[in-house]
Amino acid sequence: MNNILGFLLAIGIFTLLYGCGQNKAQTKSDSTAPGSKTAKVNTTRQTAPKVTFIELGSVNCIPCKMMQPVMKAAEEKFGKQLKVVFYDVWQDNAPARQYGIRVIPTPVFLDETGKEFFRHEGFFAEAEIERLLMDRGLKVIPKTEPKKN
Repeated sequence: MNNILGFLLAIGIFTLLYGCGQNKAQTKSDSTAPGSKTAKVNTTRQTAPKVTFIELGSVNCIPCKMMQPVMKAAEEKFGKQLKVVFYDVWQDNAPARQYGIRVIPTPVFLDETGKEFFRHEGFFAEAEIERLLMDRGLKVIPKTEPKKN
């Protein structure tokens, strides 16, 4: 019995270590597929976001830390069209179970109704996220120059 528990623990640790930082899989989600994930997104607000970007990672994972400025840049580029949410799955693993993630970081993208339309496993580059969001109809918000006196 002790050997089985040790083996399962080793498999779990290996999965976390191996998964952290993998950059292999990207998939478009089929909302009609069994097990597809849907989140509740508030669509009653007049300025409801077109896309919700959920980042499932950890503040202690190197590739996850690399995603932090990418998430911030996306928020700045797309403004209220995009809602960015971060879950530290090592602090609370409920979101990891809810979205069925296998590795971290895992960015998950939901449409305005809360249906998942895309996910990526591993670090996801800013340019690729921007392209994905623009393909979904989001527009880059022009930066305003500060007024000079």
